[in-house]
Amino acid sequence: MSGVWLEPEVAIVGGGPAGLCAAAAAAELGADVLVVDRSGRLGGQLVKQTHMFFGSKKQYASVRGIDIAGILCREIGAEGRSGGRVRVLTDTTVLGLYEDGVLTAEHNGKYIKIKPTATIVATGASEKFLSFENNDLPGIYGAGAVQTLMNEHGVVPGRSALMIGSGNIGLIVSYQLMQAGVQVKAIVDAAPTIGGYLVHASKVRRMGIPIYAGHTVAKAHGAQSLERATIVGLDDAWRPVVGTERTFDVDILCISVGLSPLAELLWQAGCEMRYIAELGGHVPLRDDDLRTSVPGLYVAGDVAGVEEASSAMVEGRLAGLCAARAIGHTAPDFDSLWEDCARQLCALRTGPVGEKIRSGLAKASMPEETVC
Repeated sequence: MSGVWLEPEVAIVGGGPAGLCAAAAAAELGADVLVVDRSGRLGGQLVKQTHMFFGSKKQYASVRGIDIAGILCREIGAEGRSGGRVRVLTDTTVLGLYEDGVLTAEHNGKYIKIKPTATIVATGASEKFLSFENNDLPGIYGAGAVQTLMNEHGVVPGRSALMIGSGNIGLIVSYQLMQAGVQVKAIVDAAPTIGGYLVHASKVRRMGIPIYAGHTVAKAHGAQSLERATIVGLDDAWRPVVGTERTFDVDILCISVGLSPLAELLWQAGCEMRYIAELGGHVPLRDDDLRTSVPGLYVAGDVAGVEEASSAMVEGRLAGLCAARAIGHTAPDFDSLWEDCARQLCALRTGPVGEKIRSGLAKASMPEETVC
């Protein structure tokens, strides 16, 4: 493969909600920005999300995820507010992030070296899975895979489903399966209470889907593909309770049990990392500007701690602003822009739902830094 050398002022790894917002914010301050994404289409998880967002107008409340992706792509385009200062490389896999700040990547058979002045890692997260008997049978999917099949490709994965996980994604995908004509036999969660917003839980309950809290999947059955699945109740110590087994005839078993930050590049770059369960796994320590322990390296979105897409977008804008300022680009109203992002994040993390996130962020702060 031949080599290519690129020198943008700001390189952003990941073209999802956090990366796109980071690109727009940095470009608006005048920085030359390069966005690199391994997919052929920008937008990340947004492109398969057909539900409407919560939050405020600034976080695109009442707009569907796929439409938000289009808005953000237009914002960084030649006709957008960025003034055409954003270059994009899709179908590009970043291979490494080295101690001298160089990124290496593969694009269309070419080996690329990128030497930015500042880097924002916005690689998102991957789906967690569960260990149980026959968990490799065809017909067992992560919730994200089911969303991709249905919402991006128009493929219904089966006729009847069992959902494992009652967080927001589990509840939303259950509703989308029902809308597509799939019978959802039940939603199962090991926790004693529903993990997602009650508004989503109410929608699936109105459609007659039972929710089994305090249960987990014990075994999948089938010869060549999934035919049945057995769940079992759990005691207070999360141990299976004999005699509580229930078996459902299903050809889809959808696993929605959380996400883990995709932090491999941060490990390689030498960031100070910490395992924080509330944020989904190992995350980098960061300051209030989302700057890591490695000079010139920033994070935003789920790689910094798993939250909702609304928070990822605001974090992206904050990281983009701060990375641009660090290399000499600013604006007269920079302080108000920074404070607006901070206020939005605090608002998104208020109340009982945000308690876990606030607890995790306190553990992820650099020494002498503050969190809301």
